[in-house]
Amino acid sequence: MKKIVLITGATSGIGQACARKFAENGDKLILTGRNLEALTAIRQELEHKGTEVLTLAFDVRDSETATQCITSLPAEWKDIDVLVNNAGLALGLEPEYEGCMEDWEPMIDTNVKGLLLMTRLVVPGMVERNRGHIINMGSVAGDAAYAGGNVYCATKAAVKALTDGLRIDVANTPIRVTNLKPGLVETNFSNIRFHGDVDRAATVYKGIKPLTGDDIADVAVYAANAPEHVQIAEVLILATHQASGSVIVRK
Repeated sequence: MKKIVLITGATSGIGQACARKFAENGDKLILTGRNLEALTAIRQELEHKGTEVLTLAFDVRDSETATQCITSLPAEWKDIDVLVNNAGLALGLEPEYEGCMEDWEPMIDTNVKGLLLMTRLVVPGMVERNRGHIINMGSVAGDAAYAGGNVYCATKAAVKALTDGLRIDVANTPIRVTNLKPGLVETNFSNIRFHGDVDRAATVYKGIKPLTGDDIADVAVYAANAPEHVQIAEVLILATHQASGSVIVRK
């Protein structure tokens, strides 16, 4: 059955890959992001291939605009079947005692509070309809801190706790809750983390074949289409030569 899938942070990286993979699956897509031009480009690309797409330009940190966009969805788009809480970012790799509030606040506001906001806006409808699936984009960083990761790791640990808590909250319903935990994925993630320093970002993936956004999107689509009695609660996805957030063998 064709689903309505809402994906946050759909303009690049894993979010954009999820948009393409769910489109290939035949689903209808609500795509959100901050960059209207990029949203328009992915919408046009997918519509050209026959996918029904609705785009909403807002930042998940902006609770007022996000609330307005979700509560005013057209009737034919309101019954969201799958929420992919993908919007997130990392900034900086300084020791915690030398960190920058200007980096910490966007990470906490996006990775934690933005996820909570979208959950609060979308999941009540799922509960009312007695169906739905929430896929939260966690990280291997949420399992254990690594050098310089302090606040980012804390936000992804929060994603794990919030995902587990939500799964408990809806255990009396058919709603499923999934935490995807990628390791090294080559997107613009490191470029953002290093504030546009392309050369420094490239060193993150040097000597190892990293995952791609498509690799993570494949798992998201699989989880969303598992039999109704199967709940893919948590998946850790690593590159072959990555053993944990801090153990990476480079060749």
